[in-house]
Amino acid sequence: MNTLSATATPTTAAQPDFAAVKTRQHAAWSSGDYAIIGATLQIVGESLAEAMDLRAGQRVLDVAAGNGNVTLAAARRWCDVVSTDYVGALLARGRERAAAERFEVEFREADVEALPFADGSFDAVVSTYGCMFAPNPRRTAAEMLRVCKAGGKIGMANWTPDGMIGQVFKTIGKYVSPPAGVDSPALWGTRARLDELFGAQASKIDAQPRHFVFRYRSPQHMLDTFRNYYGPVLKTFAALDEGKQAALAADLIALFGRFNRADDGTLVAPGEYLEIVITKR
Repeated sequence: MNTLSATATPTTAAQPDFAAVKTRQHAAWSSGDYAIIGATLQIVGESLAEAMDLRAGQRVLDVAAGNGNVTLAAARRWCDVVSTDYVGALLARGRERAAAERFEVEFREADVEALPFADGSFDAVVSTYGCMFAPNPRRTAAEMLRVCKAGGKIGMANWTPDGMIGQVFKTIGKYVSPPAGVDSPALWGTRARLDELFGAQASKIDAQPRHFVFRYRSPQHMLDTFRNYYGPVLKTFAALDEGKQAALAADLIALFGRFNRADDGTLVAPGEYLEIVITKR
């Protein structure tokens, strides 16, 4: 399947209980320590900042910021940055990183589906592998558009359905069913979903396929790291009995092996994502 033209799955007629889904998601992202994995993805934030051509003095909002990869990338370009997430522990890690580099950044707990900012408050709104996990994509996109000024930019990095992390979502979904009526977050990595969510208010949508190369000591090391620190994977394993845990582990090891291009026992596996820059009308 072409990840740039995949058709988004229509939302079911019955309205999902988004509040309940969000509560479960918050528990998942609060478990483990996503910052351990998030810090390895820093190059993605730097690439996105360059793709957006961020300028010194611009006011930038990072939504679902996690431990602050795009936050730091924007701060390094002398932007005025507000970093938000609904998991306070992750914001604390971002705050530590900014303090270590002596950048002034405002950190604030906030939900991307209900941002506490006025219309048109920011020159740019950014998110790497963050907003795509919010359960209500239409509400999420609407909030990102609302707080971005006319002529401003929205930048994202979103995993694609056919890339390695998109396939991780698909694999764990075979063991623990996703919430009824909630679309796969990997649809955010398709051009069809971007056109659906942003097209009416965008003068331009640029979505380029990129690859982040995961580098671990071995496929088993990647599995252990995700199982211990990546909330969705950690919670999936915790919900299974020993037999199904072993089966899931074997499936994930096989998946990592299919993407692994190393032949020395280590893991060097490209994970496809879309690097997205949307210009608001």
